[in-house]
Amino acid sequence: MAEDLLQKHRARILNYCFMDDIFFSVCFDGNISCVQYILRIILDKQDLIVEEVHSQQSVEIIYGRSVRLDVLAKDSTGKIYDIEIQRTDTGAIPQRARYNSSMLDCHSLNKGEDYKILPETYVIFITENDVLKGGEQIYFIERTIQKSGKLFNDGSHIVYVNGSIRSGSSLGDLMHDFFCKDPKQMKHKPLADCSEFFKGTGKGGYIMSSASEELIAEGRAENLLENIRALMENLHVTATAAMDLLKVSPEKQKELAPLI
Repeated sequence: MAEDLLQKHRARILNYCFMDDIFFSVCFDGNISCVQYILRIILDKQDLIVEEVHSQQSVEIIYGRSVRLDVLAKDSTGKIYDIEIQRTDTGAIPQRARYNSSMLDCHSLNKGEDYKILPETYVIFITENDVLKGGEQIYFIERTIQKSGKLFNDGSHIVYVNGSIRSGSSLGDLMHDFFCKDPKQMKHKPLADCSEFFKGTGKGGYIMSSASEELIAEGRAENLLENIRALMENLHVTATAAMDLLKVSPEKQKELAPLI
């Protein structure tokens, strides 16, 4: 069964690069050494030590919109890093960076704790295009005091990496590798080894094929929900009636009902 699943998704897996959410998240989930390698290049801090890495972390909030982070990391000094992959400009607007930053803050303090212990946070967007339109390879965004120009020093940092510049520096080579589908053509060996493992026919390939299967299932479920909602709106029928029209099984109806 595992081999059949791998073969089913083989072409899809070989076509992935690190700029694809699913590949990025699976490859770097718990992969401390690779995430540390990436952060050292982006932030130009060769002494940065990563201690924790988790991918696809859901940050829930009672009131308002929750968010799922691509990769969340913590270093040896307690700093927190949210690394986001964005292939569309609309997915990396400044307001989203602000929101992600605020969500990190909301979940960094327990009730009664002093604001002074809030950790430094970095929200890092790796984008396919030059979203900020400044022609720069990397943008560091900080709050400043307008009149003096001095830093506000609130410990919140936002970074945009322009993935359209893929040469001329270690960071450019990193971006080359993020868009590269063939591990043999990559310039950074840790990333090449990681990509090769998850595109292989061994354990890594099975992990990636399972993730692809799950992603497809999620997409089908989302499409079905959209079709149900469209029928409800256009025909003015109940959710149950819409699902009956679409011939959704009773078991599936029970599963979808809370999501409509």
